[in-house]
Amino acid sequence: EVQLVESGGGLVQPGGSLRLSCAASGFTFSNYAMSWVRQAPGKGLEWVSAISSSGVGTTYADSVKGRFTISRDNAKNTLYLQMNSLKPEDTAVYSCAKIPYYRHGHTYLEDEYNYRGQGTQVTVSS
Repeated sequence: EVQLVESGGGLVQPGGSLRLSCAASGFTFSNYAMSWVRQAPGKGLEWVSAISSSGVGTTYADSVKGRFTISRDNAKNTLYLQMNSLKPEDTAVYSCAKIPYYRHGHTYLEDEYNYRGQGTQVTVSS
């Protein structure tokens, strides 16, 4: 059974940083591209970032480019999202998702996520 469990969310002031983690199990993690998505209150899912199975390829939504960094540790079956220079508009529930392929510059849509975790809340407020 595929399981994706996110952690690391919390309350942070504007300009602050957080590092999210996603522990994966139930599949061969190193064989699959992965993604982070988020959902703000009252809004739909927004794709944030994706990473290739090896970790060499990364791509970002324009809204987070230059502030967020996606990475992975295949030995630990863990996906990460380092978030810097956080803004109030980054407030959302952040989830990791297993995706069928990696394509640089592609904006992933909801039907492209094979599995998605329950998410971790990130609140950016003073």
